[in-house]
Amino acid sequence: MPENVEQWWARRQWSKGVAVPYSVGRYRGDWERYPTLIRQYHPDLNHGIVLTQVPPAADVYLLWECDSGHRFIATPAEQRARPSGTRRRSAWCPFCAEAAVPRRVRPAADPTATPHQCGHARDPRRLESDPDDDRCWLCRRLDRTRMTREELVTLAAPGSRAAVSAENSSAATHSWQCAEGHPAFRASIERIIDGRRCPVCRHAREGAGRRAVGEAFHSRYAPPPASAAEPALKQRLADRLAVDLDCNAVRVARPFHSHLEVWPDIVIPELRIAIEYDTTGRHGLEHVGPREASDRRKDRLLRAAGWEVVRVRCSPLRPIGPFDIVAGAVSATVVERLLERFGEIRGDLLVAAYLR
Repeated sequence: MPENVEQWWARRQWSKGVAVPYSVGRYRGDWERYPTLIRQYHPDLNHGIVLTQVPPAADVYLLWECDSGHRFIATPAEQRARPSGTRRRSAWCPFCAEAAVPRRVRPAADPTATPHQCGHARDPRRLESDPDDDRCWLCRRLDRTRMTREELVTLAAPGSRAAVSAENSSAATHSWQCAEGHPAFRASIERIIDGRRCPVCRHAREGAGRRAVGEAFHSRYAPPPASAAEPALKQRLADRLAVDLDCNAVRVARPFHSHLEVWPDIVIPELRIAIEYDTTGRHGLEHVGPREASDRRKDRLLRAAGWEVVRVRCSPLRPIGPFDIVAGAVSATVVERLLERFGEIRGDLLVAAYLR
């Protein structure tokens, strides 16, 4: 159970039998990848303890202060995982994050209103347009399809079936299960009625589903380069290797963010090597916390498909794979180090066959 910083420090002093259980700078390598958290942490607010003295996994409440002056309490693990899926700088502060995306307020149901003829509650936001049919909108919407309410409920995930059974609107979002066994997904009832269901199945039908696991191909779903450094590195590699660099995706066996494909920055099918160029980004949100966990999962999927991954990690990021390199800007030295890594992975003789 987390404890305040004074109690935690005193307990560590007692257990280790020293006045300073963790020296200053001991955990510098774990925190230097989070420049935003370094700015938010102030020793004077935390019993004089420096951030580099705090283990990332410590079960302790720390006091943080964002650039806007908001003060909040969070454990190291909570703060490192805070960016989640957003790329706004406000994601590092719970107060700024809530202000950036205000919650929608749904009007409360009228307790005196009688339910519809079908037994479902009335929606105070909807003006009924058919006075001759006093049923909820969803029941009337299902009448225009071949799907019944019972069939709709069976498509829902177990935890959402009760809510779908009582739902009166087709715009509501719930969790649904895939008949092919893919992970549960969130979608509106209208999308389910229209047949736009499991995103993994839908994306697979449009491309990756026709590919063998481990096959490289060109995907329309691949995002554009995140920076000018990636095309520059790709061009330098094209000048040194006689390989096809037009592919931008690799088919994998298990879904990755609702796709059966992953999109490395650079794909070399001849060597079955994927290259990633990683930086922390403008606001220090990229490739840290949950996104680092996503990178590791992506690497595991590629290796399971017979590929190897080489990541160029820009400071302060640290290597997360056996063949990663730490570098700065794209240069001839970085390319030479990549070629050395290729030789370690596939053998110098095979790599030399593709050298220009």
